[in-house]
Order: sequence, then C-alpha cells, then structure tokens
Amino acid sequence: MFGDLLKRLTAPEPAHLPDPDARLALTALLVRVARSDDDYADSEITRIDRILAHRYGLSPFEAAHLRGQAETLEQEAPDTVRFTRAIKDAVPYEHRSGVIEALWAVVLADGVRDDEEDSLIRLVANLLGVNDRDSALARQRVESRS
Repeated sequence: MFGDLLKRLTAPEPAHLPDPDARLALTALLVRVARSDDDYADSEITRIDRILAHRYGLSPFEAAHLRGQAETLEQEAPDTVRFTRAIKDAVPYEHRSGVIEALWAVVLADGVRDDEEDSLIRLVANLLGVNDRDSALARQRVESRS
C-alpha cells in the first residue's frame, strides 16, 4: 500500500512530497517516536491525534484515520536515519522546528521522558538540521503549554 511513497522517500534525491504524503510521513515519524520506548501509550496516541487535528485542520475521525495509516507506514519504513533524511528533503527548513515541537509533545504526553525517546529526538533533530539548543527550546515551549 505504501510502496510508492517509501520508494519516493528513499530515492537518492527525493522530490518534494505532495501534501498528503508529507502529512503521512511526518505522522509516521510521530508514531515512531511514540513507539521508541516500547510503550505506545494511549496518552501518546491521543496527543498525536490532537497534533494532527490542530496542524492540519482535521476532524477527530480524520486524525485517527491518518494516524492509523501512519502506524502501518512506520512499521514498513526503513531505518530512522534514512526515513528522517528523506523527510528533511521534503520539509522546508522553516517548518522543521514545528516538527520537533510535535515530537516533544508526543514524548511528553505520558509524563515520562525515557532515554530511548530522548536519543531518538536528538537523532531526528540532528538529521533534520535542528541543533540541540533549538530542540531544547522547542521542548521548553511544549512544556510551558502543558
């Protein structure tokens, strides 16, 4: 089902993704971060759905449907390094800090910051070209809203 999207994401020079594919890829990254500690908590699922509804103007049903598709894509997607690098090529720089904020919102949804989640966000932020300071500022913005 996602073979074409995965081929485009992992092509040597991925093209800019059309909006529906970019949404799906970014949602799969949120799912990957939520699953990184082997505890895909209801609070993280709810947070992902809220992020999607807010970011893309989706109804709760549409957000849950997109997340469901992303859960499947995340399982089929290549390693995080290639997957995130492909997303970097598809997402303009000015939108990447928002991606990091969304990732932190998912990690912090269950009230626990695990080493696995922290490590994955550091890796993803680096691969997206977002430095540690800006990632920390994104985390602080999320924490201040909670």
